[in-house]
Amino acid sequence: MYPERPAGIAFGGDYYPEQWPREVLEEDAALMREAGVNLVSLGMFSWALMEPAEGRYAFGWLDEIVDRLHANGVAVALATPTAAPPAWFVRAHPDVLPVTRDRQRIGFGGRQSACSSAPAFREATARLVRALGEHYRGHPAVVMWHVHNEYGAPLGECYCEHSVAAWREWLRTTYREVPALNEAWGATFWGQTYTDWAEIDAPRFNHTAVNPAQRLDYARFSDGEHRAHYALQRDILRDLAPGIPVTTNFAGTVNCKSTDLWRWARELDVIANDHYLKAERPDNHIDLAMSADLARSVAGGAPWMLMEHSAGAVNWQPRNLAKRPGEMRRNSLAHVARGSDSVLFFQFRASRFGAEKFHSGMVPHAGTGSEQWREVVRLGADLRELAAVRGSRVRAEVALVWDWESYWALELDWRPSVDLEFRERMDAFYEALWREHVTVDFVHPSADISGYAVVVAPSSYLLTEAAAKNLHRYVESGGTLLVSYFSGIVDEHDTIHPGAHPGALRELLGLSIEEFHPLREHETVELDGGAPARVWSERIRPAGAVAVRRFATGPDAGHPAFTRHELGAGTAWYLATAPSGSLRELLGQVLDHARVSRPRGLPDTLERVRRGDHVFLINHGDDPVTVEGVTGTSVFDGVRHDGPVTVAPGTVMVVATTP
Repeated sequence: MYPERPAGIAFGGDYYPEQWPREVLEEDAALMREAGVNLVSLGMFSWALMEPAEGRYAFGWLDEIVDRLHANGVAVALATPTAAPPAWFVRAHPDVLPVTRDRQRIGFGGRQSACSSAPAFREATARLVRALGEHYRGHPAVVMWHVHNEYGAPLGECYCEHSVAAWREWLRTTYREVPALNEAWGATFWGQTYTDWAEIDAPRFNHTAVNPAQRLDYARFSDGEHRAHYALQRDILRDLAPGIPVTTNFAGTVNCKSTDLWRWARELDVIANDHYLKAERPDNHIDLAMSADLARSVAGGAPWMLMEHSAGAVNWQPRNLAKRPGEMRRNSLAHVARGSDSVLFFQFRASRFGAEKFHSGMVPHAGTGSEQWREVVRLGADLRELAAVRGSRVRAEVALVWDWESYWALELDWRPSVDLEFRERMDAFYEALWREHVTVDFVHPSADISGYAVVVAPSSYLLTEAAAKNLHRYVESGGTLLVSYFSGIVDEHDTIHPGAHPGALRELLGLSIEEFHPLREHETVELDGGAPARVWSERIRPAGAVAVRRFATGPDAGHPAFTRHELGAGTAWYLATAPSGSLRELLGQVLDHARVSRPRGLPDTLERVRRGDHVFLINHGDDPVTVEGVTGTSVFDGVRHDGPVTVAPGTVMVVATTP
C-alpha cells in the first residue's frame, strides 16, 4: 500500500523545525516551494516536546508546522518519536537503558536508547502513539505514519534483565520442552545441557567461543523483539487511521546486519530504505545500486521509498567527503531507476548543533547561494519530469540468494578462516554482474525462483533442507544455478549437514569436498590459464560434475576449481575459490550458457537500467559514452532518439521508450 499523495515522485526529507526559530521556518516553506518539495518526515526525535511530562501531551507547536506545510502543498510522513525517549522517562525508568553483551549499561543521550523488550518502554510507547494518532488522524497533510527510526542500528541486541526474561519466553514458545532445546543447540558439547528454562542466560561475552546455535537464536529473538515493538505502534495507528500506510526506515538494506528484512517486509505497508554513500570507495555507486536492488527485492518488486540519503557529506564516516558536482543527481536518479518512488534526504536544513551538525542538508550552511542548493532545485525539476515513472517496475533475469540468517551464522566465532565474510562474496558477485550490465533481484533461498534464468548463491553457508530442495527443483526444472564456496554447510541450528560437504548441496552440485584448504593472508593460488585466486581452496571429488577449470597451484593443484553439473533440464555450477580478476569472466560463461542477454561493448562506468517504459543511462565516468540501440524520447530535453545516444560525463539521460 503506497501513499496516494503526493503524486509523482516524492521529494523532500527529514525536517526538524524544533531546531529553528519562527523566521527560519517561514523561509523554509518558501524554499520548499522553490525546490518542489512535496513530502517531509516530521517529529522523528520529538518525544520530549510531544510529551514534556508523563501523560501531558503538547501538540500545539507541531500543529502549527503541519498546517504550514499543508498550506504550502507539502505532505507529511508523521513519525513516532520512540527512537529517542526523553530524559524524564529514563530518569523514572533507568532499567529501560540497554545492556551490552559485556554487561555494560549504556547511558542516556544517544538514539535507540531503550530496550524493545522493556515493559515500561512498551507501555509508554503505546500511550504516546495512541495520543499522537488520535490527535492527527484525519489531518489532510498526514499521508503516512513513520514508526521509530532505523531499528537495529545501532541497537541490535540487548542483554538487560527484560531481554533475558523475554528470551526465555521466546525459547519456551520455540522449543516447548528443554530437551528439544538441548538437541537443537548441541548442548552435550562442553557440558552445556540444561534442565530448566531459568538456567538459560543470554549468550553474553565469554573468554572463549559461545555456543553458536545459542547466538544464532539470540539474533533471531532480538530481531523479533524490535519487530514486535514496531507492530505495537503499527496496530494502534492502523486502528485509529485505517487506510494510511505505516512504515519504518531500514538502516540501509545491505548494511544493517541485525535485521532480517525478509521477515520485516511482511509487517510493513511500504518498504523504506536509507542509503549513505561510502565516500572513500571509488566505485561507491555500485554499493548504492546493490542497496536499491535489495530494497526493491524486499518489497517484492513493488515500488519502494528512498527515505534518507545525503545531499553532500555525511558526518559519521572516518573521512566525510563532500559529493562532487552532479554526484547527488546521479545517486538520486539511480535509486529511482531501481524502483524507488521517492527521493528523500536527511535532512532538509543542515543542523547548527548536535552530533550531526556536519552532516549535509538540502539547504546547507552555505545557504541558497551555494551550488548544492542549485543542484537540489534542479533535481526537484527533474523529478517532476519523471512523474510517469511512478509505480512502474524493474524486471531482472538474474537473482542473488541473500539470507540474513546465513549472514549471522557465517560470521560467528571459529570458522575455518577470518576471511569468510558474507558481504565480501555478495559484493564480489554483485559487482561482477553490475559491470556486466545485468540487473539483478535478491531472493531468499526458499522463495519462488522459477522465473529467473540464473540464480547465484555467493554465501549460503546456512541452508535449510527445505531451501536446498527448492534450489534442486529449480535446476531440475531447467534453471541455471551458480554456487560459491562454503555454502550448504550447516542447517538452521548451525549443525553440519550429515556426510561430506557441501551436505545440503552435494547431490545438486554433483560433487563432494574432502577437505577445506583456507589460504594464508595474502597467499594466492592459480587456476589453469594463469588466473590468480585467493582466500580459499578445497579438495573436490566429482560425482557427476565435470571440471571446467582446475587449480594449477596450491594444495589442490590438478583438482577441480570450477565445475558444471547437468541435472534434469538445468545446470548447477560450483566455484571453489575467490578469483582475483577472473570472476567476471567465469560468471559471464554461466550467463552465456543460460542465454542471458546484456549490452556488449559498454564501459563499466555506464549504468543502464530499464524501469517500465523508461531506460536510465547513468555515466559515472569522466568520458562520454555512446550507447547503441536507444529508441524513444529523452525525458529531460524532449529530443527523439532512434539509434546511438551519447551520455556526457557525470550525467544522467532517461529515455521514454513509448511514443
